[in-house]
Amino acid sequence: MKAQHLASANHIRNNPKFAELVKKRTVFAWTLSVIMLAIYFGFISLIAFNKAFLGTKLSDAGVTTVGFPIGVGVILSAIVLTGIYVYRANGEFDELNRQIIEESR
Repeated sequence: MKAQHLASANHIRNNPKFAELVKKRTVFAWTLSVIMLAIYFGFISLIAFNKAFLGTKLSDAGVTTVGFPIGVGVILSAIVLTGIYVYRANGEFDELNRQIIEESR
């Protein structure tokens, strides 16, 4: 049983579609991670180097500062990037995974 399992695992690892899946997922995940890190570090840098700008009121009559919509944008960008990943994972990546499983049987 164990030898059969190892043979199946090796068969999957040697499948060109598996290499394609691993490469696509890795590149995509790193791309989204770099985008998110740039957004977070940009926001933190803005806090560190231009606090006055973030404290600027959006209007003379209001109390909301520029920092609030920027902060909401940071949070929403994380949600959007997660949604993009899930959409692609449930589409392209799952299809490749299904094909790999079918070919390993």
